[in-house]
Amino acid sequence: MKKPKTSKKEKTLKKKKEETDIQKVVNYYFYSKGLSLDKIKKDAKKKKIIYSRFTRPAKQLLVLAGSSKKAMAAIDKVAKWANSRKLDYAIETVFKKWLELDRLKPKEIVKKPYFQGDPLIWSESKRKWYVVSRGGDWLEFVGKEEEVEWRIIK
Repeated sequence: MKKPKTSKKEKTLKKKKEETDIQKVVNYYFYSKGLSLDKIKKDAKKKKIIYSRFTRPAKQLLVLAGSSKKAMAAIDKVAKWANSRKLDYAIETVFKKWLELDRLKPKEIVKKPYFQGDPLIWSESKRKWYVVSRGGDWLEFVGKEEEVEWRIIK
């Protein structure tokens, strides 16, 4: 059985609809930055984003990774690592961190205890919590565990 012939218009429309691997990687990079496809297109028209500037590093990343899935996973890992440390990143950052990708981990969130706005400190030797008052005095904590406020320290 022969396949029905497709016209040139249909072929070009099909090519336009399918993203190449390079486009997938570049678009995924922008998604990781929090941009949607529509936003990317608008910014490219206004010359805020020069899309072609990202195609060469994306192609190099594809060669390094071997597939678009592996490249996108690497971008994702670097994005999480950089965002947790409030760092900016580019596709080139993935190259620089390639050898240590398996060791890249997002920064851990540190929570510290407070009681009525004053910090709590655990004394390992006395096995008790102490409240450090504004004057610098260490007062033994006799409150309830529900009264302790855990704050994220940046």
